[in-house]
Amino acid sequence: MSVESSASTPTQLDPNRWRALMVIAIAQLMVVLDASIVNIALPSIQADLGITDANRQWVVTAYTLAFGGLLLLGGRISDFWGRKKAFMTGLLGFAGASAIGGLSVNQEMLFSARALQGVFAALLAPAALSLITTTFSDSKERAKAFGVYGGLSAGGAAIGLILGGLLTQYASWHWTLLVNVPIAIAAFMLAIPNVKESKASGDTRYDIPGAVTSTLGLVSLVYGITQAGELGWSDQTTLIWFGAAIALLATFFVIESRTSHPLLPMHILLNRNRGASYLTSFIVGAGLFGMFLFLAYFFQGILQYSPIKAGLLFLPFSVGVGISAGIASQALPKFGPRYVSFIGLIMATSGMLLLTRLEPTSAYVSDILPALMILSLGMGLVFVPISATALFGVGNHDAGVASAVLNTAQQIGGALGTAFLNTIAVTATANYFVDNMIDPTDPANAGAMPVALTEGFTTAFTWSAGFMIVGALIWVFMINANKDTLGANDAPVHVG
Repeated sequence: MSVESSASTPTQLDPNRWRALMVIAIAQLMVVLDASIVNIALPSIQADLGITDANRQWVVTAYTLAFGGLLLLGGRISDFWGRKKAFMTGLLGFAGASAIGGLSVNQEMLFSARALQGVFAALLAPAALSLITTTFSDSKERAKAFGVYGGLSAGGAAIGLILGGLLTQYASWHWTLLVNVPIAIAAFMLAIPNVKESKASGDTRYDIPGAVTSTLGLVSLVYGITQAGELGWSDQTTLIWFGAAIALLATFFVIESRTSHPLLPMHILLNRNRGASYLTSFIVGAGLFGMFLFLAYFFQGILQYSPIKAGLLFLPFSVGVGISAGIASQALPKFGPRYVSFIGLIMATSGMLLLTRLEPTSAYVSDILPALMILSLGMGLVFVPISATALFGVGNHDAGVASAVLNTAQQIGGALGTAFLNTIAVTATANYFVDNMIDPTDPANAGAMPVALTEGFTTAFTWSAGFMIVGALIWVFMINANKDTLGANDAPVHVG
């Protein structure tokens, strides 16, 4: 059927739309928190499976890279095949991959399962976001729905850390993955009666060459960054991987500019507001994802906190995001996206800079909590407007791929950022020993290890703060949508 979006015709709105949002929210929370739920468990996973410091980030990036690399294809599949079908298939596949990961007995099995989770998340996530767009046709209601979505996007990572701590300490790290199985199945059952199908019309062909070149290019880029941490940035092997990444990604953009059915239509990117949203999301993801990883190691490795305590220490972050996401959903229709998110990004930068002052003797309440609160309050103001402007002016045919580009930007930014910042942290730690002529293998120098590790973490936080301020500048100078143009973005949405 056809539903005309209008605030003045409430009888035509989907009566199940808020129940549908609940189902979508459950699925989105699962996808987002799964990128971070293993962070608290990483020390246990690393020791249990014998994973090296250089390779530990693959527990995170195997997921985020597959997720981000296939999101564009997943967005197109959800558009053409049907968003509800894609959503429900993604839920079942994600449950199966999570079960495999939870039963892993070696690092190869775990990395493979994490990548498989990313594959199904790439189908699930764009379907979820585009379902919000097609379900909520009124701009004010859509802003509230994006407030929920944005809050989960920003706060889900922290919730994952809390849940990861609980499961790791009271069960085992295996349950950080197995917990997804009942959640996904519950969301699947709730989606059957509450979520309505929608799909695109017109050209419904798939761009397989684009999907292959983009995914392989991104894998090569992340692997090159990882190799740089082990071999150096100028090593021949590192440069070969970087060269392969550049060639593959360049080929991808050539394909997209020439094919009649592109995976990534250039008009999606070239709109000023959408382009700013995607670029800002990429940069913010690069700075934010690594922060969770390094703080998790700081809590457990330096401050010697238990997994459950380390996880609970992230709870204020979730609370802060929830508060500011609610504020942002109210402020967006009144003030527009530009300055709401700019203020949020400046706050996030300030919070990240406070983390650069950490020392092995830092106290949580006085040194870490203020930084987390400022950072979290800022991030809630960022994600809600980004979600809204990322779909600015997108028609029904491209809703799924536009949603996928936003998720791709954040996840690829997170994958690349985590790999890059992990390399930066490991290098800074090694340089500390070299600069101070300390032998890290000598037991007499064990006291220097916390200082060296903290040096690596704070160096990474400095880079993260730089990412945040760059994102703020891009956002404030590129975004020109206001509250009136966002309201005018309401359009007829064809459902069913």
